[in-house]
Amino acid sequence: MDQVKIGKFIAQCRNEKNITQEELGEKLGVTNKTISRWENGHYLPDIEMMQLLSKEFSISINELISGEKINDLDYKEKAEENLIVALENSTFTIKEKIEFHKKKWLKEHIFDIVLCIIAWLVVIVALKLQNAEGYLIGTISGILAVFFYVVRYNQMMIYVEDRVYKKIEK
Repeated sequence: MDQVKIGKFIAQCRNEKNITQEELGEKLGVTNKTISRWENGHYLPDIEMMQLLSKEFSISINELISGEKINDLDYKEKAEENLIVALENSTFTIKEKIEFHKKKWLKEHIFDIVLCIIAWLVVIVALKLQNAEGYLIGTISGILAVFFYVVRYNQMMIYVEDRVYKKIEK
C-alpha cells in the first residue's frame, strides 16, 4: 500500500466535499493533526477510521486502500490486487495462507467438483443398467473417484502454491 497515494486521495476527497481538516477531525473524533498525518502519508488510518472515511466520502474501503476512485470494470481486479498485497504483507502464517487459498479455490470450482460427482454417478448407473457385476462397478467407480480426486486436488495445489509461494505477475 502506498501511504502517500492514500494520503493524497484522502485530501482530494476532503477537498471535493469542501471539508476542512478540523471539520473532518470532529466528525471522526480525531484531531486535525491526525488528519494531516494521514494526508501527508506519515501513517495510515486504522480499519475503523477507514470505515468512517468510506462512509463520509461515499467511497469503498478498497478505493481508500488503492488511493483512487475505481470504476466497476476495474473493481474486481483492484480488489484482487489489494488482497494479494494484504496477504503478502500480512502476519498470516504460511499454513493460514494455504488454508485461505484452498477455501477460495474450492468456492471458485464448486461447479466443476459437482460435475465430476455427477459424471461418476452416471458411470455407476450406466454400468448398473448394463448389468455389470458388482465387483466391476465397484472397481471402475473406485478408480474413477480416485482419478477425479487426484486431478482436482493437484489443480487446487498448483493454484495454492502459485499464490502462497510465488509473486503473481500481472
